[in-house]
Amino acid sequence: MIRATRILRRDGLSGGEIVDRVVLDHGDRHRRRVAMRGLGGLGFLLDLPESTILDDGDALILEDGRLVWIEAAPERLLEIRAPNDHALKRLIWHIGNRHIPAEIGADAVWIAYDHVLAEMVRGLGGSAEAVERPFRPEGGAYSGGHAHGHDHPHDDRHHHHHADG
Repeated sequence: MIRATRILRRDGLSGGEIVDRVVLDHGDRHRRRVAMRGLGGLGFLLDLPESTILDDGDALILEDGRLVWIEAAPERLLEIRAPNDHALKRLIWHIGNRHIPAEIGADAVWIAYDHVLAEMVRGLGGSAEAVERPFRPEGGAYSGGHAHGHDHPHDDRHHHHHADG
């Protein structure tokens, strides 16, 4: 079975033959070694030197130089909003106090869907609505690996060739 042993980060992706793609949720994008199958049917072994966060728009480099595109799968999340910046910061503090992954945007925060946390947010004056979208939480101070902000659009994948799947 062919192995994928390196990652090409989205900001360095300028060419190469993309032969397949994998669509992975947040949990499946934090890997080191696992057998995978692309949407186009390509089977390969992800075999990285250490556990790494695979980000939306990155590519896995196969041993023969071909690329497999990584796409973040939509997940059921809570979109949390507040009436003003101070209230949103307060909600972020309460969420962080529970040590759960969170994606922090300019006007909203996204966490994995949890009805108990939704009620907590509403009780603190915020809104918590269920949404389906890719989840890109903050990496955290001790997470290692690759992390960067996600305020940029993620629709530029259409500039790359994808295998039919």
